[in-house]
Amino acid sequence: MAGTFSQIHIQFIFATKGRANLISDKWKNELHHYISGIIKGKNQTPIIVNGMPDHIHAFVGLEPSMRISDLARDMKNNSSNFINDNKLVKGKFSWQGGYGAFSYSHSHIDRVYNYILNQEKHHKKKTFQDEYFGFLKKFEIPFDEKYLFEWYD
Repeated sequence: MAGTFSQIHIQFIFATKGRANLISDKWKNELHHYISGIIKGKNQTPIIVNGMPDHIHAFVGLEPSMRISDLARDMKNNSSNFINDNKLVKGKFSWQGGYGAFSYSHSHIDRVYNYILNQEKHHKKKTFQDEYFGFLKKFEIPFDEKYLFEWYD
């Protein structure tokens, strides 16, 4: 068969260092657009980028030649440089180590899109920690709570 055909959809989730509420309403849309630009610059398809003051969700159509870890690294490194270069926060901004990456079928695109779009509404009912634990449980990813977030000893 000639050509490569794929359909890979990944939701990335990553948090600010220490889960501090550093992403301001004043510039969050600019950050989301910047992260979308990083994704496009890697020849991938940004479906939606949104988040809360302490974390980001990026839903991406991924080509099979792109390593998930490389795209996560580039989104985090380049966006933290953007925040620091533009002095959008006091002191040095950085993302927490690690990230979540969850795959979805084509039939789930609208549902995941709407979930990410409505983050503010969703987080009135559920904390980021509860949300993240829920993803890990739903996708049957083994984890130890004491090593999951940096604020745990």
